[in-house]
Amino acid sequence: MSRHAVLDDELRAALITLKREKPTLGVAKIHTLLLDTNPTWSVSEKRVRRLLQEEGLLNNTGTANASEKANDEKEQNGGQNTRVYPSSSLNKTLDVNKWSKKIEVRYFDAIKGKGLVAKEAISQGEVIWKEDPFILAPEWEIYDLQVSSRACGFCSTIIRDRSLLHVPCRASTSSTPCPAIFCNRLCRLQSEKVHLLLCPARNPASIPLLAFARKTEWLAVHALAQCTSRLLLASQADDDSLDLDLQVVQSLAVLGMEERFRTLIDQGIEPDRETWRKAFELYLRTFKEPKTAPEQKKLAKVLRKPIPESLQKELFGYDTFLRGLGRISLNLEAHGGLYKLHSHLNHSCSPNTSVRHLDQRTALSRITVIAKTDINPGDELLISYTDPRCDLRARRRRLAEWGFGPCQCGRCLAEEEEARAAGSGGDNEADNLADQLRAGLGLV
Repeated sequence: MSRHAVLDDELRAALITLKREKPTLGVAKIHTLLLDTNPTWSVSEKRVRRLLQEEGLLNNTGTANASEKANDEKEQNGGQNTRVYPSSSLNKTLDVNKWSKKIEVRYFDAIKGKGLVAKEAISQGEVIWKEDPFILAPEWEIYDLQVSSRACGFCSTIIRDRSLLHVPCRASTSSTPCPAIFCNRLCRLQSEKVHLLLCPARNPASIPLLAFARKTEWLAVHALAQCTSRLLLASQADDDSLDLDLQVVQSLAVLGMEERFRTLIDQGIEPDRETWRKAFELYLRTFKEPKTAPEQKKLAKVLRKPIPESLQKELFGYDTFLRGLGRISLNLEAHGGLYKLHSHLNHSCSPNTSVRHLDQRTALSRITVIAKTDINPGDELLISYTDPRCDLRARRRRLAEWGFGPCQCGRCLAEEEEARAAGSGGDNEADNLADQLRAGLGLV
């Protein structure tokens, strides 16, 4: 039987499936299983290792910290740090046509990853699509309104005047209150994909984790809690909800917290691992190991079915927790939502699309993606990951903090040339101590 080469996208999807089914197998056995499953493919073990590494699916045997790993890489590369880029994969179940028939997902390469490209001409000012979040951890001002029963616990729409349409959490009682209130019964029904495990009445073990996230203003911890709750609750359903939700999460671009700090070591920024570990302990207490017997009973009432072993490995290891924080931080929209399609948008300092929250009275968390310029077929849709008002150095530094290489958009190249001509190198901004402290926590 003759063998033939296979594209990276197809191979990547097959490897993700095999590792999901056989998470403990190493590279050699996964390679053998891959060829047994696909006898016409010609794939080397080295290529399998590379793709598994890009997806963060290699079984780690050591726990070297970021500084040690970076030093090892420096020695192997003549004293220079090896840049670690975020990795991503395609979600084969994603139906882009549900949102827009004018765009498609395209995988570019291992460094750039995936993005969205226009299939048809899009006019300036045109609404390209609207999207509701996969999970939502709203900015803290809105969160404070939610916990004081002044914003919807699902869509985050501000509740100014109470009406008969507004409904409370089903589990809330005078003895075990939950402050969540919802715009209507539909919002309450939809919230049950996430809310049950973060409800103080149903799962009081969640209270310390959410209080910690609020105190530290660590949005990624709150969002990871929302995402974990959704996955665990999906595991209790009798349909394919878990598989579909896992594919959404696992296809997101990811750069783990330790990997992220490899790029920050040369700036003198060290991670605050003590705070990371505290967050992990509270996370486990919320979803796996409540401290008290009453809390354990409450959690068991929500999670009646055993959690699949593969999902436990995906969620409850310390390394996977840090990787989850990195994944969430890379993909959250500015106001705290995680969106299936929006998460595909790549960066430019001169973006051709903008993201708005226009439905403020009916669905605040819904985003509307609008064309800022005319977009031709084949053009990539781009947004800005940084504050476009910042100078070249500040924008590039912010991107570097998350493993992205120097932006090469037209604006950056023009400003770089201007700075070179002026002899400044674009290095005008002083270091900001507050940014460094927040970076140590992993908040930026």
